[in-house]
Amino acid sequence: MIDLGLTKLALIGAVALVVIGPERLPAVARMAGTLFGRAQRYISDVKTQVNREMQMEELRKMQDNIVGAASDLNKSFNENIRTVADDISEAEQDFSQAIAEANHAYVGFNEGLRVPSTEEIASKQRDFRKKRLTQNSSLPNWFKRQTGRRTRVMSGAARVARYRSGGNKPRFFQ
Repeated sequence: MIDLGLTKLALIGAVALVVIGPERLPAVARMAGTLFGRAQRYISDVKTQVNREMQMEELRKMQDNIVGAASDLNKSFNENIRTVADDISEAEQDFSQAIAEANHAYVGFNEGLRVPSTEEIASKQRDFRKKRLTQNSSLPNWFKRQTGRRTRVMSGAARVARYRSGGNKPRFFQ
């Protein structure tokens, strides 16, 4: 800006005092100060608006770049999904053709087979359960008691403590 030193300001003040006069000089000085302040505020507002416009332009460019990248990614993703869906549909068609061919080849093989009735299936299930029970079950407790077999194994000390007449029995053997 303009380089104003102390001597130049004193010279301008003396000239203003002579030209304007001592009675109107304070009002003119106030007016000049307010105009100078308005000018500074206007210049700072213009600077901030220019900076905002520059930042907005940069943000718009970044937004355009991001939107373009996202649309390219979306297109490639949709193309990949389409190719995978086509591959899956081709595999399904091949699989259904293979099943149809296999069924057609075994039609003659299945003609001699007989499907069992529900009564036959139920009787086989009952027989299987009976056989399984006889193979895997142990002797019932009433038979063991009747024949004198032990159903629970106890140590000698536990047996003495359990069958001791009167006295203190430990709680864990009760």
